[in-house]
Amino acid sequence: MNMVVCIKQVPDTTEVRIDPKTNTLVREGVAAILNPFDAYAIEEAVQIKEKLGGKVIALTMGPPQAQQVLRDAIAVGADEGILLSDKAFAGADTLATSYTLSQAIRKIGKVDLILCGKQAIDGDTAQVGPGIAAFLDIPQIVFVEKIREITPERITAERMTEDGYDVIESPLPALVTVMKDINQPRMPSLRGVMMSKKAQIPVWTSADVEVDAQRIGLDGSPTWVDKVFTPPPRTGGKIFQGEAAQIVEEFVKKLQEDKVLQ
Repeated sequence: MNMVVCIKQVPDTTEVRIDPKTNTLVREGVAAILNPFDAYAIEEAVQIKEKLGGKVIALTMGPPQAQQVLRDAIAVGADEGILLSDKAFAGADTLATSYTLSQAIRKIGKVDLILCGKQAIDGDTAQVGPGIAAFLDIPQIVFVEKIREITPERITAERMTEDGYDVIESPLPALVTVMKDINQPRMPSLRGVMMSKKAQIPVWTSADVEVDAQRIGLDGSPTWVDKVFTPPPRTGGKIFQGEAAQIVEEFVKKLQEDKVLQ
């Protein structure tokens, strides 16, 4: 079972700052961490490897320092890490990111299962995983909270919904995005930490991956941030007190006065 786990290095959410001129995250001097949801994807891949054998490759796109999250993945059981790093990748939105990652997965070769965290905490779009599946033209199961059964040919998983869950069966290869309820990520062992420090992390640039230059980075991103601002605090408000019938009457009257209710 060959698996790829797509992970991301994100700013520590307690220290996020926005550059008012570029409307992009300020990453210089800001602590960076492994996207929390990706830790569950790594753990699930390692558990599958322990049951069925195979290999787990961690894949990320980012600046040179992003190799640290790949070493974190190796420390808890991933076999290899690959870093996509090139100035040409900079400014990528979720579409360009999905395309670039999908092309890197094509370069890796035979992959039975791709795992991603359900979303990154710095963007909260939950679009990259499904985007990769679309570019690779493979089935996807998103918001997975439990993998019921997996064989080299098929996967059966529980997908969380607003009112419960769906049970989805799919042939492999496929892509899944996982929720935090799926498992409990392990702590790295001393042996794992030592292996992660010695690991050679290959760096792939746009020249190493067969990509269309017009579909990566800023040029390949049809969406952009026009403005970032902090919403003004809400003011006013009214607390209604008394009996239920009286509260309803006063509430309806207030809505009519404010022309919310005609």
